[in-house]
Amino acid sequence: MRKMIAVAGLSLALVACQSSTPPGQIGVNNTTGGTLIGAGLGGLLGNQFGGGSGKAFTTLAGVLVGGLVGSQVGKSMDEADVAYANRSQQNALNNGVSGQPVAWQNPDNGHNGTIVPQPAYQSNGTYCREFTQTITVGGQTQNGYGTACRQPDGSWKIVQ
Repeated sequence: MRKMIAVAGLSLALVACQSSTPPGQIGVNNTTGGTLIGAGLGGLLGNQFGGGSGKAFTTLAGVLVGGLVGSQVGKSMDEADVAYANRSQQNALNNGVSGQPVAWQNPDNGHNGTIVPQPAYQSNGTYCREFTQTITVGGQTQNGYGTACRQPDGSWKIVQ
């Protein structure tokens, strides 16, 4: 399970790096982001099964199936979904109570999610918070984990 969380966090970081979203917000290239998260989680799940060369097959199958499902979820997110998620992320990191979910929902399509911030801590003089995140689109839920640090302008940037 710890590996799944680590890969989901890495996937979110990769998504944040490749997007044109302003710094400190959830960066989502919808299809690619969903594919990365789904492939990472699917690969880890597939790796739990099989033995020897069978383990390689189940891992690959998990990556492929997870990537396909994740890309469909990502493809279904629209700009409004990303805007709701970004506002909730900033609110959760600025004002959220540790361990308590901050929810968002797009009233036009029902897509929704939560961000659950953890306690703030200092790293090299900068305040940071770990968080978990769920996004549900079309009945498909993706989970992620990351770390964000407060920037000089007050925004939060995903760093891991």
